[in-house]
Amino acid sequence: MARLVGINHVALEVGSIDEALAFLEDVFGQLTLRGRSSRMAFVDMGDQFLALSAGRDDRPDAQRHIGIVVDDKEAVRRAVEEAGIACSPPPGLDFRDPWGNLLQIVDYREIQFTKAPSVLAGMGLGGLEKSERALAELREKRLA
Repeated sequence: MARLVGINHVALEVGSIDEALAFLEDVFGQLTLRGRSSRMAFVDMGDQFLALSAGRDDRPDAQRHIGIVVDDKEAVRRAVEEAGIACSPPPGLDFRDPWGNLLQIVDYREIQFTKAPSVLAGMGLGGLEKSERALAELREKRLA
């Protein structure tokens, strides 16, 4: 039987590829694309990616969301607040993009999800380390 290994990508529906890329750059800084067409864009995240697909016309989901791992959650909070976007209070950080997609931001240092050292180094994040709490959770599962 096959086992779950991780997430390769998540796809979000957006109203406009150009507007979605501009929004993501406002919040997360300069993006690197794996590819792009008039109706799709693939935002590189090291060994994973975020796929954007034009055509969002539904109302926002209530609970369905994407968890995005970042190297500095509070920097994202500042960018979101500066953009005038409503977000959840600390310690969490949830907000909606202009198309109603719920984004939940988590700090790499505080969660079990782990990138290989070579991938982190290739992304320019070689010094990013886990908190003691996250390491304890990984050790409990015999993953660290």
